Amino acid sequence: MSHAPSTTNTTCTTRRREASYTASHLWVTRQCTTLSRARENVAAALAGGLAERGWVVVSGGAYGIDGAAHRGALAARGATVAVLACGVDRPYPRGHAALIGRIAEQGLVVGELPPGDHPTPSRFILRNRVIAALTRGTVVVEAAHRSGSLSTARAAQRLGRFTMGVPGPVTSALSAGVHELLRGEAALVTDAAEVVELVGDIGELAPVRRGPVLPRDLLDPPVRAVLAALPGDRAAPAGEIALGARTTRDEAIARLYELRALGYVERHGDGWKLTRQAVMSVRTGRDPR
Repeated sequence: MSHAPSTTNTTCTTRRREASYTASHLWVTRQCTTLSRARENVAAALAGGLAERGWVVVSGGAYGIDGAAHRGALAARGATVAVLACGVDRPYPRGHAALIGRIAEQGLVVGELPPGDHPTPSRFILRNRVIAALTRGTVVVEAAHRSGSLSTARAAQRLGRFTMGVPGPVTSALSAGVHELLRGEAALVTDAAEVVELVGDIGELAPVRRGPVLPRDLLDPPVRAVLAALPGDRAAPAGEIALGARTTRDEAIARLYELRALGYVERHGDGWKLTRQAVMSVRTGRDPR
């Protein structure tokens, strides 16, 4: 693929939004790895989510993540723009002639070169600055250290646009460029809502992410403190538990009886121990009863 999926307002002034993501260089997308396919799914989901929110997705029309971004926007019945590194009468790559035709019907195909001009390596890099200029922000989905995506992101930064990156495995060379951007001025994003939070209007906030509510989360704080003070591998006397929970012995005993009724602890002589079910509930999040 090559360079950048973005969302922008280039089709007409009635289009509401702009955002963007950049994909990776052409040679990267020709590697049919499992990771690359996964990143294409990420790009398609981002583009679809942005299109559903009224944003226009701009990309380079190339193989891999570019194509995935265009298809994601088209599947969501949104508008998308392909910025070509050649004349608009010569769809490139040729394998995307049908896709670029669909983009022309549902969005816009643009290029700064006159009709008839062929793409060259240098023109892809020049094309990237156009993508950056058309958009309010650039999202890098996949990029090696040497990648056309990075040229788009840096052009966006020079223009004062938002730059964002989707993190990947630290062992993957195809994520190294993204992580380099994230160590700098780029913001980390994982979905369309987080992109819109940055490039959208005031108040368009991504939802707060929280883990599942576990049964122990519903316990009163003093009871949770006593539960947390219980050793995981042995019985403990009430005095030791009270010390760990920073409460009195009598208070700890009262809370331990509450926990026994709920199935969290059991008596062992003069001591108290977590039940097997309670230990499993910590691992699975299920009620110990």
